[in-house]
Amino acid sequence: MTVFLSSESPLVSREERESLNNHKGRVLWFTGLSGAGKSSLARNFDRALFERGIRSFILDGDNIRAGLNQGLGFSDEDRRENIRRVAEVAKLMVDAGLVVIVALISPKQEYRDQAKRIIGEKDFSEIFVDCDLKTCQDRDPKGFYKKAARDEIKNYTGLASEYESPLSPDLAINTSTTNEEDSLKMLLNFYIT
Repeated sequence: MTVFLSSESPLVSREERESLNNHKGRVLWFTGLSGAGKSSLARNFDRALFERGIRSFILDGDNIRAGLNQGLGFSDEDRRENIRRVAEVAKLMVDAGLVVIVALISPKQEYRDQAKRIIGEKDFSEIFVDCDLKTCQDRDPKGFYKKAARDEIKNYTGLASEYESPLSPDLAINTSTTNEEDSLKMLLNFYIT
């Protein structure tokens, strides 16, 4: 049976979507240096949630900059705008009842605080994917540190631009000392509790 609503009424509420999904919408915001393992952990976590019947989606820095945020560079203004846009998209996805996994360097605490304000404190968890700079440079999966060293990328975080570690993350995982399997277990345990 179809119910007709007034133009002011939402067709489907967030609560109805969450009820259908059998889980709450939420954002897990992964922050850390390039090469720390944010994207790998996000992909593993996304797969683990999918296997448990949890509807999730990844917003990764690379795919976001290739589309929605193409044209934004690495200046402070561009980084702030990049994070603002991603936070706005993540908020919409949470309202759709999804678990949103954001994997962005998010180099400054003020940027992460802005994202938390946009999304809402109760829906936002800050995950610090911690890794020392040398290990990140050795990994350099996307070649960004090499490009930055050749001056092909200006103001790159960790080299020419500072990364501010979170003041009080909801979860910190040190990927220099914790393997992928144990990192995922820590994250799943955090999500479930």
